[in-house]
Amino acid sequence: MSLLPVAEAQARLLALAPPLAAETVALGLAAGRYAAAPVLARRDQPAAALSAMDGYAIRYAERPGPWRVVGESAAGGGLGRPLAPGEAARIFTGAPVPEGADCVLIQEEAAREGTRLVMAGEGPRGPGGNIRPRATDFAEGRVLIEAGARIEARRLALAAIGGHGTLSVGRLPRLALIATGDELVPPGAPLAGAQLPASNSPMLTALIGPRAIVADRGIIPDDLAQIAQAFREAAREADVIVTTGGASVGDHDLIRPALTEAGATLDFWRVAMRPGKPLLAGRLGGAVVLGLPGNPVSAYVTATLFLLPLLAHLAGSAHPWPRPRTVRLGAALPATGVRADYLRARLEGDTAFAPDGQDSAALLALAAADGLIVRPPHAPSAAIGDSAALLDFA
Repeated sequence: MSLLPVAEAQARLLALAPPLAAETVALGLAAGRYAAAPVLARRDQPAAALSAMDGYAIRYAERPGPWRVVGESAAGGGLGRPLAPGEAARIFTGAPVPEGADCVLIQEEAAREGTRLVMAGEGPRGPGGNIRPRATDFAEGRVLIEAGARIEARRLALAAIGGHGTLSVGRLPRLALIATGDELVPPGAPLAGAQLPASNSPMLTALIGPRAIVADRGIIPDDLAQIAQAFREAAREADVIVTTGGASVGDHDLIRPALTEAGATLDFWRVAMRPGKPLLAGRLGGAVVLGLPGNPVSAYVTATLFLLPLLAHLAGSAHPWPRPRTVRLGAALPATGVRADYLRARLEGDTAFAPDGQDSAALLALAAADGLIVRPPHAPSAAIGDSAALLDFA
């Protein structure tokens, strides 16, 4: 099987499953989710003409006064009646402008004795001065949030002020995480011989964060029957099954044969990228299976490029792919070969430095990195100061 270009592998992965069904959740639980349908305003904002300043509601044509102050309008309340000619109302920021007034005289430009008010400054510049007209932010029926948009803090506030207490969002994917390898033991457990603490599962769980509901199914030894059974059990509940390790071509790399044993179909295996070549994807029952490499750097890079976009797609994102930005290189880079290179990089401002050590098992350099320099296949060598694409770490 030839190496698959990264972009083609990404597209094929997302084509394995459509977005999950929508569900309605309370507004406070929608943070980080994706809108399943356009969110429309249920009200005008503001719902009435409001004062933009503390001062007095007046008629512009009656400047410079005098006016007789007949009451006040506060936020959430109002004067309760129209203003007659020659009348003014004390008004506060965010309060409804009484009928009959067409501007607000700010308190710094007003002189008042008892109920008598006169203008003591330049005053409003014209009718409408210091007033926020009705529906200046948005009108009822306006699309506030597009379908597929991520609902972050600002959009959450927009939905709330638009009249929504609940939102329709894509369901969070259920993810089963399976580590394989006779050499692995749980983090913190005693080690013997060449055993290794299992670092991929906690790393991926933290990387995924609130993007999915993760069930860590532990470490499965290098046994074909046990791995196949773990796949069957996970497929009964999960939307996504993620494995780490065992996806290459060694005698103990059993992920592909175990998938076949469990009844899965393989869509692709081996991608033209470095690190992360032995990536595989397929389906088992209703679940997408994504086999990540065992080396932790390879697992992190492929999770960034494939797993996180898959989870966003399933949760309803209209734009699931990570978006690179342009930086300058702080060190020269050699030409690339047939595979795309994803180099761990440290940032100083908008300048990226890729350390010489890019071994796919070296976690210290990964932990110190800020993102990945993306180098396409067959790219020529690059000099200091050249532009490069960079993917920031989530």
